[in-house]
Amino acid sequence: MRRVRTLIFVFLIIIIAAVVGYVAYNQYIAKPAAAELPTSVEVYIAGQPISQGQKITAEMLGTIKIAPGDVVAVMYTIEEQPLLVGKSAKFPLAQGVVITEAMVGDTAPPIEGPQWASLIPPGMTAMSIPADRLSLSGYAINRGAHVNLNACFLFVDVDPTFQTILPNQTAVLMGTGFGTVKITDGTEASGLPILTLGGIEFGTDQGKLELDPSLQQPYYLIPSEGQRPRMVCQMMLQDIVVMKLGDFSLDAGATIETPSVAPTDAEGNPVPTAPPDIVTLIVLPQDSITLSYLINTDAQLSLTLRNPTDQSHQATEASTLQFLLSQYNIPVPAKLPYSLEPYTISFCNLDIGVSKICPEPTPPAQ
Repeated sequence: MRRVRTLIFVFLIIIIAAVVGYVAYNQYIAKPAAAELPTSVEVYIAGQPISQGQKITAEMLGTIKIAPGDVVAVMYTIEEQPLLVGKSAKFPLAQGVVITEAMVGDTAPPIEGPQWASLIPPGMTAMSIPADRLSLSGYAINRGAHVNLNACFLFVDVDPTFQTILPNQTAVLMGTGFGTVKITDGTEASGLPILTLGGIEFGTDQGKLELDPSLQQPYYLIPSEGQRPRMVCQMMLQDIVVMKLGDFSLDAGATIETPSVAPTDAEGNPVPTAPPDIVTLIVLPQDSITLSYLINTDAQLSLTLRNPTDQSHQATEASTLQFLLSQYNIPVPAKLPYSLEPYTISFCNLDIGVSKICPEPTPPAQ
């Protein structure tokens, strides 16, 4: 019995020692070892825009910290800098992009065509549209700007068959007599009138028949002028990037920064160039087709400058005359039996010395 107690006591001591050892291991050995594991890994990114074919130097690189579980083998860690520096970019790298093995190579790939073509993102295309001082926001828009594009159209009514602008031109229908028809017994009888449709050199616009309410007499109205087109304006494209303002250079090997050749006079002196009248936009292929249609239909295009960090898209309502009247609470003036005297005529007639708004007197005829 005494021996059994001794064995139980020994077992208890062993169990207590195992528990104490396990706790001590977790507290003083296992946790410090776990603390030594890295909590993040630094990988290389493009610290600045890198063009296609450009050799990568240490000054062009930056680093970011990511979780160890997010690091993949194709990334370049801080210890792999010698493997990255000296390689060439296979295509343009935007600032902040994580560099992987597929983006760089030992030799620069040959670039065919103009150098600025490599600046167009995949799936996009560049297209030029006419521009002037107003459509370029007073020349505040230039390369790299983010803009919206507005378009204004003029709508007219057309004849569905002729596809010509209404009203149509009228012609003269004249009667020259009556035709004869033969009866079965061989005799002839008067038939339908013979009508001749003749045009005149200057046709009259097609009008409409109205009834005078006072005299109860019909009269024929013809328009006093041609059809007035109806305008509508709408925002067509949002957040598009300007590739270049003005013409590209025609010199071989030129870059997008190379200015176009300036004209010179007979003595070789540079001639002042006119302001740019063209702007190149980077758009989707479908949007380029839309721009082609707008240009060939003489739609009025204008660009509005926006903040480059603003990536929002807003739904806009097209502007028409009815929209302006309702949106801005503009009343249609009533036809009154009185009016205001024009400002300039009134003061000029009073002869009180307001020469800035009065026209110069016409000298008497000799």
